[in-house]
Amino acid sequence: MTRWALTVQYKGKRYSGSQIQFKNGKEIAEPTIQGELEKALSTLIKCGNTKNNNRPIRAIFSGRTDKGVNSLGQVVHFDTDETIVASKFLYQINEILPDDISVTDLRKVDDRFHAQKSAKKRYYRFEFINRKIKNAFDGDLMRVKFEVNTERMQNSLNYLLGEHDFSSFKSSGTLNPSKICTIYEAKVSKTGDKVIIDIVGNRFLYNMVRTIVGTLLEIEGHNLAPEHMKDVLEAKSRKSAGATVSPYGLTLMKVEY
Repeated sequence: MTRWALTVQYKGKRYSGSQIQFKNGKEIAEPTIQGELEKALSTLIKCGNTKNNNRPIRAIFSGRTDKGVNSLGQVVHFDTDETIVASKFLYQINEILPDDISVTDLRKVDDRFHAQKSAKKRYYRFEFINRKIKNAFDGDLMRVKFEVNTERMQNSLNYLLGEHDFSSFKSSGTLNPSKICTIYEAKVSKTGDKVIIDIVGNRFLYNMVRTIVGTLLEIEGHNLAPEHMKDVLEAKSRKSAGATVSPYGLTLMKVEY
């Protein structure tokens, strides 16, 4: 068996997240990036591995992205015993995939490589429009009508750097008990009417980035001190944080190994 790694770009608007979900042991019949990718892989590799009873190809993602979240650098691995010519395969799979999903890189990796478990850093970007009046070309980006202060926002973000218990930014009701993350970088910038928030961490909890953004906007909208972010972090309670903002505008930029 040979293990291959893909770098995948996609627009998340039409999909119910990146990965197939199950309920009561049955697959939920909603479109996902994984579903489309596995269908394309299984078509090209003759519906699976010839030495394994034609088992369909299984794609393992670096992590799940929610409905509406985009990707420029999602990493996926799969195993096959079929011979693959990378340059030919890359062209063929992009011809099969829907227009809002593309594979930008295909490479052979060591069989110890795991798209999720081997990842060291994940880089997310959230963008929103900061303007009172809408523009026909704003697309799906969230529009914040009150003026934000990027210097204050940066001061707020600085409290998140390092290793912390991020329970305050984890969606309530999530079954996964994980709560400790390390944030390596957190930066905010503004270009024209667009505000860009870049966050790099070893891992992220469910809806964590979107809740961090919601807390930043709560601080700005109510003119709270940037130190409020520290108070929210230390509270370790989802009730202390701001709202979970729209997924539109959130992009998984890169995964580092």
